[in-house]
Amino acid sequence: MKKHDFILAACIILFFLPFFLSPALYEGYKLFNNDHAMIMAFVKFAILSTLGEVIGLRISTGSYYKKGFGILPRAFVWGILGMGINLAFIVFSTGVPRFLASMGAGEAPVLMQLPFTWAKVGVAFAISVTMNSIFAPVFMTLHKVTDTHILATGGTMSGLFTPIPMGNILQNLNWNVQWGFVFKKTIPLFWFPAHTITFLLPSDARIIFAALLGVVLGIFLAIAARK
Repeated sequence: MKKHDFILAACIILFFLPFFLSPALYEGYKLFNNDHAMIMAFVKFAILSTLGEVIGLRISTGSYYKKGFGILPRAFVWGILGMGINLAFIVFSTGVPRFLASMGAGEAPVLMQLPFTWAKVGVAFAISVTMNSIFAPVFMTLHKVTDTHILATGGTMSGLFTPIPMGNILQNLNWNVQWGFVFKKTIPLFWFPAHTITFLLPSDARIIFAALLGVVLGIFLAIAARK
């Protein structure tokens, strides 16, 4: 580790430390998080998932900053995507147990409200598999499109809001990597089990955990970029 790695680690610790030291601050966070879930989803993903991309940049290039990388546009996009992820969590965590109940597993919705059991793990796994099979490929492709657009427009906020040449970007994506690594490997080998854990957590903790997984995603993106 180099000096700037220690500086980043220290900044992260200093950012989160007050929430551990001040019960009042933590309770205030929980209250605001409960009342304004979508706003907090935006904030959490904008900060944590962008941090993951910055760490991925460090892995790829040896530096946390690169001209045209577009940290602010990426943070904004991550915030919007985070709101979509929060929506997906609500839809799939509610819908999949009800679907299982309609297929004969009538206890599935109730299991998700109970303490840990292996049956609950099975339901959480079903939610994760369904969400990551339906939602994740679209989400990952959209994220790749926005990343490409940010880089192509110089990493500026004004460039982000120019029309996205969707067809051109989709046509020129490296689908061998997108399918062969991002979809085929990371979804079943990482995101299936990772989001199983996510859905075993209390609902108010799921988004922060998912945003923390954005750090891991940043590392995956760095690996994919190298490929």
